[in-house]
Amino acid sequence: MLLLLAVFLAGSVILPVLVRWLGAQAFMFGALIPAAAFVHALVQTPQVLNGQDVPFELYRWIPRLGLDLSMHMDVLGWVLTLIVTGVGALVLLYCRWYFYDDGREVGQFAGVLLGFAGAMYGLVLTDDLVMLVMFWELTSILSYLLIGHYRRRAASRRAALQALLVTTLGGLVMFIGVILLVVDAGTASIRELLSLAPTGPVVDAAIVMLLIGAISKSALFPFHFWLPGAMAAPTPVSAYLHAAAMVKAGIYLIARFAPIFALSAPWRPIVITLGVFTMLVGGIQALRETDLKRILAFGTVSQLGFFSVVVGYGTPAAALAGLALVIGHALFKSALFLIVGVIDRQLSTRDIDELSGVGRQAPVMATAAFISVASMMGVAPTIGYVAKESTLTALLDDALRGSAWGWVALVGVTVGAILTVAYGCRFLWGAFWRKKDADGAFMPDTAWPDPPVGFLSAPIVLAGLTVAAGIGAPAVDVALQGYAKTLGSEEPGHLALWHGLEPALLLSVGAIALGIGAFALSIRTRWDRRRRLLRFTAADAYYLVMRGVDRLSVLTTSVTQRGSLPLYVGTIFVVLLAAEATALVAAMPDRLALSAWHTPVQIVVAPVMAIAGIVAVRARKRYTGVVLVSVTGLGMVVLFATSGAPDLALTQILVETVTMVTFALVLRRLPSRMGEHNASVGRIPRAVLAVGVGVVMAFLAIVATQARMFDPISIDFPQLAYELGHGKNVVNVALVDLRGWDTMGELSVLVLAATGVASLVFVTHRADLLSATRDLPETTRRSTARRPMVETDEGLRFQTAENRGAPRAWLVSGQQMKAENRSILLEVIVRVLFHTIILVSIYLLFAGHNLPGGGFAGGLVAGMALVMRYIAGGRWELGAAAPTDAGRLLGGGLILAVGAALLPLFFGLAPLQSAVWEAEVPLLGHIEFVSSTVFDIGVYLVVIGLVLDVLRSLGAEVDRQALETRSRGAVI
Repeated sequence: MLLLLAVFLAGSVILPVLVRWLGAQAFMFGALIPAAAFVHALVQTPQVLNGQDVPFELYRWIPRLGLDLSMHMDVLGWVLTLIVTGVGALVLLYCRWYFYDDGREVGQFAGVLLGFAGAMYGLVLTDDLVMLVMFWELTSILSYLLIGHYRRRAASRRAALQALLVTTLGGLVMFIGVILLVVDAGTASIRELLSLAPTGPVVDAAIVMLLIGAISKSALFPFHFWLPGAMAAPTPVSAYLHAAAMVKAGIYLIARFAPIFALSAPWRPIVITLGVFTMLVGGIQALRETDLKRILAFGTVSQLGFFSVVVGYGTPAAALAGLALVIGHALFKSALFLIVGVIDRQLSTRDIDELSGVGRQAPVMATAAFISVASMMGVAPTIGYVAKESTLTALLDDALRGSAWGWVALVGVTVGAILTVAYGCRFLWGAFWRKKDADGAFMPDTAWPDPPVGFLSAPIVLAGLTVAAGIGAPAVDVALQGYAKTLGSEEPGHLALWHGLEPALLLSVGAIALGIGAFALSIRTRWDRRRRLLRFTAADAYYLVMRGVDRLSVLTTSVTQRGSLPLYVGTIFVVLLAAEATALVAAMPDRLALSAWHTPVQIVVAPVMAIAGIVAVRARKRYTGVVLVSVTGLGMVVLFATSGAPDLALTQILVETVTMVTFALVLRRLPSRMGEHNASVGRIPRAVLAVGVGVVMAFLAIVATQARMFDPISIDFPQLAYELGHGKNVVNVALVDLRGWDTMGELSVLVLAATGVASLVFVTHRADLLSATRDLPETTRRSTARRPMVETDEGLRFQTAENRGAPRAWLVSGQQMKAENRSILLEVIVRVLFHTIILVSIYLLFAGHNLPGGGFAGGLVAGMALVMRYIAGGRWELGAAAPTDAGRLLGGGLILAVGAALLPLFFGLAPLQSAVWEAEVPLLGHIEFVSSTVFDIGVYLVVIGLVLDVLRSLGAEVDRQALETRSRGAVI
């Protein structure tokens, strides 16, 4: 099972590549994976039904957190596995014809759909409750991508976001309930929880939260509105996610915990009340829809309410009937959705007002639809009939025993069954019947082009299984008895096609007759064409809440973000001063042990830093102020270097240099003198605030250094760095190993900062194109991105077949910069030194584990090389030096770092735990390679990407915008 889960993951990555090569035919290869999982589940049938040696697999994933990849296939998991994998294989096979003309444009869709099948496979089989939540949220994210497949359509994007927000909100609430339950029970194993059956107030609260997650996922009231909206997705998504898989996740959760929680105080009031109400609301609305998919969607909402009532009712007989209902619904509703997909692809419409006489022209498809709808209505000999009879019998027996909830459930289910028959008739009439126009004459038949035989194979198979499962009810009964008996020792009854003349049969026949009458009456009175019954619906409430959130965010932004940087900084400093000064006054120690200095160098450096800071405040030119501020940073370099911290000194001087360059780039677009446009106001209050913050921070530093009560953890860092990190440079090993999670967070901040800064500068787009191809047409950018530039008679051009013999330009910027702005000497020196500096940066990267250096310092050195190229030759020289996208460097570095952190988990180790490889190599001698070096390489790439993004945005892009501005001025 774990191996199959890994195959699903690998297949979801490979399938998009196959789609690019083979087009829609690659879906057939994708269908092999869920088909293999289906066969594997069938092979496990004897063990599952025996109940003594249930298949169980365990992999210790994160032992310290108690997270295990554990798979457990009992009867419930086995049934849901067959549904998820069997229907999944047929849907993927169906996609081969549904996307026949989309070709290679559905690669991402194929991978995501297969990944979703894998996530559902893990969800229904996992034995770890925390892992169940992870799979749960993964299905929400993947469903968001699937529903929003047509991303150019506003309706698709809106429906995808709505489904994501609703299901994720429910999932977060459920996660809190899971934490409460796990902490209270002391285990995350579902099997152990079922055996412990915990009770108490905390457990009751956890039950409510679990049910909120279930009803949001399974679209029960008041979260039912997201499912009809999700019909904007391609039909295979509707058939799989919204009939057989995703919406069954909530029903699965209810079924999984019904054996121990069904008799708890909050369970039945929530499950039965919301289930009955959802069944009625969905059924009524399905009778008013004209889109075939929306009829099925609201019908699915109604059926999900039905299932929650029966599966969650809590008696063995109801559990047996409920699981049979889940099987029947997966078969008939998937078939109906797929049939709608065929109609839509062949006729480009799903509107019942535009369809007439399709049934006579497509008898095979119509027969499959009639069988599926018959199962939905509960007509023999389908599995729907068997499940419906058992449901009515189970609820009636419990009601006659005096259960009030039994009567509520029985009446609600019976009325819901009437509505089910009514909208089932509406679907058949709308899709296949001949219709009359306003004058009473029959409309002409809609022209029907016959679809490929393979296109109909999936719905035909599903319809056939619907009948086969009904006829084979005794075999289905044997298979499901194991789950029914987990809800008590009471006899659960049996599934059969014929139980004789009993009250349940009369209720069923009456519901069918009344349902047909209700449909006929709705058509005759045109009730289905009238305005909606309620002026305010759950969907309206959702949009009202979202609109309120948007307006609140705008109001908050307009109040707090006034566009004044001094105001923002002043607010922060006032809060800091008030909070920290209060804390200092309340907890100031009686005695402070102070030293005038630790090294004589501090006597010289500290006054220089202080004087530079005071003079910087008095500076009137911006660049002068920046230089003076940098003096304090360079002073820190001296202090680090003389205090035994060469790594910090090296990093500090590189950071100061890059910061200076960044400031210089920004200052090009600002007035040279401060206060030239907006003079400073309130100088005295600002000075008071500044002095106050400085004094408070000084005292904080003094008090904090003397407040330690225990030995610092860093005392053990040298030994840990050598023994665990296999390195002698304590600083570097701490960054990439001992405290690697801190570095991971800092990398994320760097990526976000680079993206944010660049997005503010790139006004029209965020594409990080090569500087050398910035002004080329969009269609030629990709083709010229990696071609060398050569000098021709017409000037600087990219190398082509015609000019391949021309000499290649060594100084790319030669034909682009004005003569007065060029320095040939500087350009030549920079070009000569560039590769040497890059080699030095690589040396610092790999030497940093044992010597001063590391990925951060090495990346800054490489960034300085790019800075030199830009300063020497402008954006053209930068484009030649770094012919790549800065975003790729940022993303690739972050992926490497995250991968290096997570990879040990797959080997049962702690995150970021290092491994070392040693070998004796001829000529090179003894070499070592530590796995944390990969993490350091990620840091290296992120830092280079950051510097490159700054140069591209604040440098090259600002240059281009300034040139455009001057060009417009010259034209005007």
